Amino acid sequence: MSEVSQNKMGVKPMFPLLMGMSLPAMFSMMIQALYNVVDSIFVARYSPDALQAVSLAYPLQMIMISFAVGTAVGVNSLIARRLGAKNYQDANTAATTGLVLAVINWLVFLAIGLTVSRPFISLFTSDGEVIGDGTGYLTVVLCVSFGAMISCMGEKILQSTGNMIIPMLTQILGAVINIIFDPLLIFGVGFFPRLGVLGAAIATVFGQICSMTFILIILFVKKHEVKITFKGFRMQKIVLKNIYSVSFPAIIMQCIGSVMVSGINAIISIADIAAEYGAAYINAFGIYFKLQSFVFMPVFGLSQGVSPIIGYNFGARNKKRMYEAFRMGVIIAGIIMAAGTVLFQLAPGWLLSLFESADNAAANALLAEVGEPLLRIISVSFIMAAVGIMFSTLFQAVGKGFYSMTMSVLRQLGVLLPVAFVLSKINMVAMWYAFPIAEIVCLGIGIIFFLALRKKTFSKL
Repeated sequence: MSEVSQNKMGVKPMFPLLMGMSLPAMFSMMIQALYNVVDSIFVARYSPDALQAVSLAYPLQMIMISFAVGTAVGVNSLIARRLGAKNYQDANTAATTGLVLAVINWLVFLAIGLTVSRPFISLFTSDGEVIGDGTGYLTVVLCVSFGAMISCMGEKILQSTGNMIIPMLTQILGAVINIIFDPLLIFGVGFFPRLGVLGAAIATVFGQICSMTFILIILFVKKHEVKITFKGFRMQKIVLKNIYSVSFPAIIMQCIGSVMVSGINAIISIADIAAEYGAAYINAFGIYFKLQSFVFMPVFGLSQGVSPIIGYNFGARNKKRMYEAFRMGVIIAGIIMAAGTVLFQLAPGWLLSLFESADNAAANALLAEVGEPLLRIISVSFIMAAVGIMFSTLFQAVGKGFYSMTMSVLRQLGVLLPVAFVLSKINMVAMWYAFPIAEIVCLGIGIIFFLALRKKTFSKL
């Protein structure tokens, strides 16, 4: 039997297969989480206003990442299914189409970065310094986002074939470069200029460009199970339909997270609290999103390993292995989230102290006052979120991205924001209980969708 027909995703024992495919992605995602946190730590030490600017810019930056990752997830799912069905020509076409779509996405965000950055930041603050810093940061990360778009697509193309090592190295390269250049450009170390928030943005896009360069060399120089060629290439409606049947819900699902963050920031902005408390709550919520990435990123890395296994075995009509991968993913994700919950419950003060300003004791005390209950309350939802993420992974892997999108829409827009708004009228601490409430609802919806899919689709495999 040929090497191709013996793809490890169809024959290798599940636990070593899952660990072999997930651990590189989990490690690389942890590195990504590290550089996100380090980025904010350096910015926070520069000044509390700089941290507020980056926190306010984060939702629009998330939308850019949502398009990069969401489009790539659709390409990943299609390639994995086509490889499972031994349809190699369609897999090649999907990979080539993915790179073209990555360039198109960059052009869209180039236009957005040039026109929307300042109006967006101005929605949440009237502070001229914060607006200036946030505008500069957003303009750079959006206009120079081609590195993020193309490197993300390259990673997902290779992951769909079972290659998890190169994507890991790609992310590590970008993260390490970002971490190295952050302090140099933010604080002006040596001959580097002191650029503050703008320096953080430049370090970010420089790391992304290095990642892109590395993975493009790998894609076009080395041999892989899929081949990318632009000779005679043209867009095909059926390929775009198959990609975006998964990509569109994935994009919407991740963009909804950005809407949620902006919504929470808006609720804080209009709340009847002193201005210094409003800034502290925005900073604390922004810090939470950076900190929770240490817990969620490994689970997302696990998801990257689980998804192609499920997609491949769904395409190969191997229901037993598909279920086995899903069950194992739920167990491992639950363990990771349980560890994160313990950390957030026992050491919220220490976590927040990482982001203290170098010379503003009053701001540091205020951050601890509002941040500690925030971290403890929201972390109650982590274990439920682990199961929800695995449900979304399953739905996307088998081409049912609409189910994932529906779960996300109902959780973050249908439940979380309305409940947060109502609870904020009681007090700001009560508002954070909207997160576990929304997670309970989302988990129930995921179970309903899974049972329906098992009855209508999986039973026929």
